[in-house]
Amino acid sequence: MRSYDLTPFYRSTVGFDRLFNLLDQVTSDGSPGYPPYNIERTGENAYRISVAVSGFSQTELSIVAKENTLTIKGEKTANENSGNSSEVLYRGIASRAFERVFQLADFVQVKNASLENGLLHVDLVREIPEAKKPRSIPIGGGEKAPQVVDGSAAKVAA
Repeated sequence: MRSYDLTPFYRSTVGFDRLFNLLDQVTSDGSPGYPPYNIERTGENAYRISVAVSGFSQTELSIVAKENTLTIKGEKTANENSGNSSEVLYRGIASRAFERVFQLADFVQVKNASLENGLLHVDLVREIPEAKKPRSIPIGGGEKAPQVVDGSAAKVAA
């Protein structure tokens, strides 16, 4: 794996530190593969994250959206063997605690979360505020726009 030194960019830019932190996270090999997940585009400004959480109940899962970060945690509350007297000879279904963190773009919000058939679905939507949307600017003719003259400025000029 290549290692990139982003130090020159840190020295010559202001306000891009979040972008460089994301690049550092992407290039690191420390991201675990458990639990597996899918990210889908379900519309022009709609997305869905599906996480395989078989064996977890709703009470054992938590979803936290803070600023531009979505964190999904799963933690088993009790040992599966405590309720019955059977002994597990082979454990192929993982039931270990996990934490998945997703970086969200600006104006992306969590709309809904549901748990069905062992999949946790988190629906996201990008809602751009009216002030940030592009708007059309009318082009005026050669006429000058009327100017408002303050009464005090007229007295000084006279």
